[in-house]
Amino acid sequence: MKNIAFIGAGRMGKPMIRNLIKLGFSVDIYARSIMKVYDIIGAGAKYHSSVNDCAKNSDVAITMLGFPKDVEEVYFASGGLLDSMKEDTYIIDMTTTSPSLAEMIHDEAKKRGLHFLDAPVTGGVASAKNGTLSIMVGGDDDDYSMCLPLFRAMGTNINHMGGPGMGQHTKLANQIIIAGTLAGVCEAMTYARAEGLDMARFLRAVSTGGAGSRQLESTGPKILDRDFTPGFSLRHFVKDMLLAVDEAKKENLNLDVLLTVLSHCKKLEDDGFGENGTQALIKYYGG
Repeated sequence: MKNIAFIGAGRMGKPMIRNLIKLGFSVDIYARSIMKVYDIIGAGAKYHSSVNDCAKNSDVAITMLGFPKDVEEVYFASGGLLDSMKEDTYIIDMTTTSPSLAEMIHDEAKKRGLHFLDAPVTGGVASAKNGTLSIMVGGDDDDYSMCLPLFRAMGTNINHMGGPGMGQHTKLANQIIIAGTLAGVCEAMTYARAEGLDMARFLRAVSTGGAGSRQLESTGPKILDRDFTPGFSLRHFVKDMLLAVDEAKKENLNLDVLLTVLSHCKKLEDDGFGENGTQALIKYYGG
């Protein structure tokens, strides 16, 4: 399994491709515009102008796309991934998308003699660059075992969560945790500033106690510096939260914190801050 087709050479995909190349995998890429992937071509990736050309000779195809509609198009369009892969090869979708779409792709792939895993990630661009992503995998046991060397090229915390779609369910639960924690960080910093605390000292004081978290670590200093560069963009966070809300409705769950944070982030996206990092939530509070 050395020949990889990678579709989705964006902010997350590019460092993942670089890590695969560094570890000796041969990587073919598809992108709509060659202009956006010259850097990856320079690193050793081979460019193709169609999904079919990119994937037809690969052992494994990996997709890292933006939205469920992109995933559906790449997989199910005429000449897409499901049409292009040879029998008994592997497809891994690392996009955060809907569990039901993951199940649909798995079932269709199986009919065609293909193996499919849903494997969304968390950790943002920094973890993608460092090869330390957390990867949550759904799919059949044997397929997971076969693809584990690939996952280890891109991540360090790799977990098989169950059957098709279970990787996506895990990622959506992850995003629910982040929503509440990020809102807590923003509200605490808003309160601390209003009460006249030295903000740098405040972050030091709370960072290693019961309030300490990866969200506080990663977003607190950025909020302090008004650095809204995206490690993970607000618009993609909105997409993930909407997916989680849809799944929660199917189970008749009332996730009030998720709904509140989603409404705040959606307003910021509507106000033009969608390409900011998720730490831009502080702007809702006037920060």
